Amino acid sequence: MEFNSINPYSGEVVATYPAQSTEGVQAILQRSREAFEVWRLVPLEERCALMREVANILRGGVEEYGRVITLEMGKPIAESRAEVAKCALVCDYYADRAPEFLKPEVIETSAAESYVRFDPIGSVLAIMPWNFPFWQVFRFAAPTLIAGNTGLLKHAPNVFGSAITIEDIFRKAGFPEGVFQNLILHHDAIESVVAHKHVKAVTLTGSERAGVAVAQMAGKYLKKSVLELGGSNAFIVWDDADIDAAVQTGVAARMLNTGQSCIAAKRFIIVEKVYDEYVSKFTQAVEDLIAGDPLEEGTQVGPLARHDLADQLHRQIEESIKLGAILHSGGGQRGAFHEPTILGEVTPEMPAFNQETFGPLAAMIRAKDAEHAFALAEDSTYGLGVTICTTDIEMARVYVEKSSDGAVFINEGVKSDPRLPFGGTKCSGYGRELAKEGIVEFVNTKTVYVK
Repeated sequence: MEFNSINPYSGEVVATYPAQSTEGVQAILQRSREAFEVWRLVPLEERCALMREVANILRGGVEEYGRVITLEMGKPIAESRAEVAKCALVCDYYADRAPEFLKPEVIETSAAESYVRFDPIGSVLAIMPWNFPFWQVFRFAAPTLIAGNTGLLKHAPNVFGSAITIEDIFRKAGFPEGVFQNLILHHDAIESVVAHKHVKAVTLTGSERAGVAVAQMAGKYLKKSVLELGGSNAFIVWDDADIDAAVQTGVAARMLNTGQSCIAAKRFIIVEKVYDEYVSKFTQAVEDLIAGDPLEEGTQVGPLARHDLADQLHRQIEESIKLGAILHSGGGQRGAFHEPTILGEVTPEMPAFNQETFGPLAAMIRAKDAEHAFALAEDSTYGLGVTICTTDIEMARVYVEKSSDGAVFINEGVKSDPRLPFGGTKCSGYGRELAKEGIVEFVNTKTVYVK
């Protein structure tokens, strides 16, 4: 079996990657185990120093690595460079903070001495998506490897070039052989990896369907799992909001990465008093975006990563229009490119409301008041994040407590930050990445009691 990496803008094959044999995969798993027995004993300070070197390589290769991302999945080149730079930040963050996060915690008990250690567990499998082909990997790898584990990466088939490049970066930085390795596999072969005795945990970022499948595998083989799945984030605009600022924030929150983000604002829930003004200004701002070749400077909207993804988005738009949504702008599709699209008067029975829309579609939803807006926001099977635009911060804090989502951002689009825990609820998954919570997901929290 072979996997083609296809430039979604030109349709040309970037590279072809042969699948690894069963024997090759077994050899990788064995190397991972052997590397762990050595890597776990490397002093934390040395592991941190190697991760800082990874950050230096990333910063020095922003142009090269950014081009790899853009060629494989179509992200505008400026955003690809920013993604690489953000990966350097997460490497530096954990290199700086890991000694604090992993320091044994003394607990006062009746013992002469009692404390908690945070020890590595072994090989951790990461199943990663194509939409942020570097960032998703590094936000897993930086804490996991610094904690003393070894990493196994099964990347999305259309970005295996990114996966190979990342493995090379760790090698260049001086990480021992076997500490970080790629698996070039079809998803049908994943269960055999999860089941392997040397694999101690699995983390997945991807669709709800993929999350269900991986959770079942992890449960079947009693492996720890973390799932970061889809989202249909609400972007609430109250009638006291700064409308111009909320438009600027909302456009960025929806159209980053051509809308291909789990944490993108997807459902714009606007209080009736300001609905018409907001939709009008938002539509104009989106129509002003520059679409084109993602390798050209200045391009803000590129193609979707694959033709079938554009097809799926178009079906969701067409079905929503049939159910009564109003097309304010866009709606056209050419191959993998889909025009940025604004749908108005979206209601809960429409796909634009009740499904995850992965692309440049903004669904505008009319709410009677702030309370109704919040109720609409909560009416979702997903629970990744919500934005509230308002000048009444204290009132927004009341809704923060009520929200079931994993994050609430006030007057800002939901985003990931190495310093803040990231993850969702409901069908958006479980577990947390980033911050201290991210590094202790895959450790043995070990109690030590001395009488």
